[in-house]
Amino acid sequence: MQWIEKELQLLAADSLERYLNKSGPVAQSPGYISRGGRSMLNLSSNDYLGLTQHPAIIETMRQALLSEGAGSGASRLVTGNRLPYDLLEGALTEWQGCQASLVFANGYMANVGVITALVGREDVVFSDRLNHASITDGIVLSRAEHVRYRHNDMDHLRVLLHKHRDKRRKLIVTDAVFSMDGDQAPLHELVALKNEYEAMLMVDEAHSGGVYGLHGEGLCRQLGLQDEVDIHMGTFSKSFGMYGAYVCGSRMLIRWLVNKARPLIFSTALPPSVVAGTSKALALVQAEHWRRKKLNEASKLFRSSLFSSGFNIAAGDSPIVPLILGNNDTALRFSAALEAEGITATAIRPPTVPVNTARIRFSLSAAHTDKDLADAVSKIRLIGHQLGVLSP
Repeated sequence: MQWIEKELQLLAADSLERYLNKSGPVAQSPGYISRGGRSMLNLSSNDYLGLTQHPAIIETMRQALLSEGAGSGASRLVTGNRLPYDLLEGALTEWQGCQASLVFANGYMANVGVITALVGREDVVFSDRLNHASITDGIVLSRAEHVRYRHNDMDHLRVLLHKHRDKRRKLIVTDAVFSMDGDQAPLHELVALKNEYEAMLMVDEAHSGGVYGLHGEGLCRQLGLQDEVDIHMGTFSKSFGMYGAYVCGSRMLIRWLVNKARPLIFSTALPPSVVAGTSKALALVQAEHWRRKKLNEASKLFRSSLFSSGFNIAAGDSPIVPLILGNNDTALRFSAALEAEGITATAIRPPTVPVNTARIRFSLSAAHTDKDLADAVSKIRLIGHQLGVLSP
C-alpha cells in the first residue's frame, strides 16, 4: 500500500492534507472550546443556538440513560424503536405541520437513505453543484442519472428539466442554506419548476432548521412553502446541539422509507438518551425565540463588519460567514494566525469547496457575546493586514 504515502505527499504539497485536532468544552463558557490547554473562541461550530451544553438537555439525557440504558440494542425494525422515538417523531410532525416524520441516525444517512429509496436506474436527479456531499453520494448510490445544475441557476435547471422531461421519475434536491457559502436556495422558483415538470422536490434544511421560521421550522416554513416541498429533511447536529436527523412529509412517504431506506433498516437505532435529549432540544428551539433573534443580529453585524473592512465576504443573512481567500496555503496561514490569537476558525479547502475558493468559514452562535465578536473582528482585520489579504 505504498501508493498511499505518495498520495499523502501530494496532498501535503498542495496544502490539502487534513489532520484531527483534539477539542473539548470549556466549563461555564459556551461559545468557547479547549484546545491544546487553551480556551479559544469557537467560530467553527454549527451550534447555532448555543444548546450543546444546555443543562435541561443534559438532565433529560441523564434521566433517559438511567431508565432506558446505554444503547438501543438493535435496529428500529427489530427492537430498537423505543418510546423516545415515538415522542420525538410526534413532536416533529406537530412542529412541521406535516402528516408524519422519521428520525435517522444522522444527516448523511438520511440523505443517502431517502434518495436511494426514491430513485433508481430509470430516473434522474437534479442537484445544485454546491449541495452537500451526502446528497451527491446518495445520488451516486441510487444509480439514477446525476444531473448537476449551476449554483442557484434556475434557467440552467429549466433547460435540464426539459431535456430529461421523459424520465420515469424526476427528483430535484437542494440545500436550503448552503453549508460553505451561507446563501439560500431560490425555493419559490424551485417549487414552480417542480410543479411545471412534475418532479419531486427534496430540501435539506440542515443549516436552516432552528435558524429560520417563527419557531425554528426552517426556511421552507418562513417562506410559506412547507406544503409545496415533498421531502423535508433536517438535522439535529446544528441548531439543536444534538445528533441525528429527521425527514418530514406525507404518511405514504414515511411508510415507504421505513420499508426502503437502507441506512435506517440496516443500522442500530440511536441510543434512547440521545433521542430523549433531542426532544428536549426541540422544545427549547421552539420556545426560546431570543436565541434566533440574537443569532440573526450578531450574524448581520459580524458579516457587515468584515465586508466593510475590505474582505471578500459572500452575501447572505445566515450565521455562516465565509471569508474567501482563494489560495489553499493562505487559508491555512490565516487559520493558524487566528489560532495564535485564541480563535478557532477552520480553513476550508478543495474538494469541500471549488478549486481556488479556499476560505475561512466562520460560524456564529447565540452563545457568543457582542464583545466576543467585536474582539474577533479586530483580530481578523489585523491578520488580514499582516498576511497581505487587506491593503495597507
